[in-house]
Formats: sequence, structure tokens, C-alpha cells
Amino acid sequence: MLTAGAGVALLVLLVLAAKWLRGFEGVQDFLAEYTGHSALPEGAPVGLPGWLRWQHFLNGFFLLLMVRTGWLVHTTTRPAAYWTRKNKGLLRTKGAPKKISLDLWLHLTLDMLWVLNGMVFAVFLLATGQWMRIVPTSWDIFPNALSALLQYASLEWPLEQGWVNYNAMQVLAYFLTVFIAAPLALASGLRMSPAWPKNAPLLNRVFPIGASRAIHLPVMFYFVGFVVVHVALVLATGAVANLNHMYAGGTDGSWAGVAVFALSLVLMVAGWFMARPLFIRPIASLTGNLSR
Repeated sequence: MLTAGAGVALLVLLVLAAKWLRGFEGVQDFLAEYTGHSALPEGAPVGLPGWLRWQHFLNGFFLLLMVRTGWLVHTTTRPAAYWTRKNKGLLRTKGAPKKISLDLWLHLTLDMLWVLNGMVFAVFLLATGQWMRIVPTSWDIFPNALSALLQYASLEWPLEQGWVNYNAMQVLAYFLTVFIAAPLALASGLRMSPAWPKNAPLLNRVFPIGASRAIHLPVMFYFVGFVVVHVALVLATGAVANLNHMYAGGTDGSWAGVAVFALSLVLMVAGWFMARPLFIRPIASLTGNLSR
């Protein structure tokens, strides 16, 4: 309760400080010059195509379950079950497979699905030109991001035109998430996984296990913070229009996007509930042997 109260007090002070700053003529001139949106390159696409909307849902779904299972791996001292890969067929190796917890097996499985989805996302992002919407292409992205931050902090939202052009803060946040946080999560997770080569002294010196552990958990917290802020702003800056853009691909102001978003929440809650041994064991047993 004390921490929550301090957080609320800090937010109130931030809003008051932002409103006070906006009273200065120099700040007003700055906001007039830098509206919060950096111009897109010529030929940048408009709208959110179907593949991007599906990718958005799948990324959110996998990320939610990865956070859940990752936290279980981090905090569980006595796993309910263990999984050992069946050493035969295409997966046959010379060395004996390593026994891992069922939670870690699910976490690694979700990681692979997330990476596969990310590879598809990257191909479409480059092929369709959608990268231009989330990669900064001009140095004025930084003063525009500061302008957008000041507008958010003062509760006078930047102009919402996500269908055409994200504001500069959104661009920087999406760029950081897609091109920095995601690769860091992948690299550090791979370093800690059983798939990492043990007999590679040079590689292990370049990327020691301690560094991967120092990176992986903070990156998870970043993703959680990003999702919380992202969803809060989506709902606060025009929930119906924003959800219609992302989930229904429309600009007509209908409630179709809200309905699809509600369905996606149901699927996420179901996935969260089913990420437990009772439901996981039958699937895990297809590729490995289970034990206690």
C-alpha cells in the first residue's frame, strides 16, 4: 500500500510539473515547432494490415505465457515434474539429454514459437515497408519524443493518428522493443538454455553465463512495463478507435475491434490457466519422458 501510494503521489507531481512547464513561453514555442510526430519517409505504408494484426496478438499471447513460465522457472525450488528429451529420430544426439523442469520445457517451447513468429514478423516488416513506421529515420525524432512525453505527462495527449503515423515516443518504444529488447531476450535465453554448446571456451568467454543472467530478468521486467504502459495508453487515448485499428483493421469507429480484443483476452486467460502440469503433461510426453 505504501509503495502504491508513493507511486500515485509521484504521478501527481509529474503531472503538476508538466503543466507548470507548459506555462512558459519557450516551452510553448518548442511544442509548436515539435508537435510530437516525426515525418515518415516517402512511400511509407498506411494502415495496419491483417498479418500485422495477427502478429500483434500472437506476440502478446506468447509473451504473456513466457513471462508466466519464466517467473515460475525463476522462483520454483521444487518443480512438480521433469522432462527429458527422447533421444531418437532427428533429435538423436551422442550425449545423454539433460533433464529439465516441466516449467522450463514449456518456457523453452514458447520461446521457440515466439522466435518463429518473430522471424515471420521481421520478413513481412521488411517486405511491406512497415519497418518505416517503427524505425527512426530522422534526428528530429528525439525533440519530438520529448514533446510527446511532455504532452502525455500534462494529460494533454499528442494527436492520435496511429493509423498513419505513430508519435515519436511510440516509434522509439516500438524500435527499442522489437530491435533491442527482443534480441537481448533471445540471446540471453539461448545462452542459459540446454542448447548452448558447453565445449566452446571462446564463445563462453565472450558471452559468459553471468552476463546472460544479468540481462534476461531485467529484459522480462522491461517487457512487462512496456505492455502495462502500452495497454494503459491504448485505452486512455481512444480505446474504441485504437482497438478497431489493431484488431479489426478499420477506421470507421465501430466496436468490432473491441469485440475481437475481448476474445483475445479470453484466449490469453485460458492460456494462462492451462499453463500448468495437468494440461502440459500430455503434450510434453509426445517429445520426452516425464518424471518426478
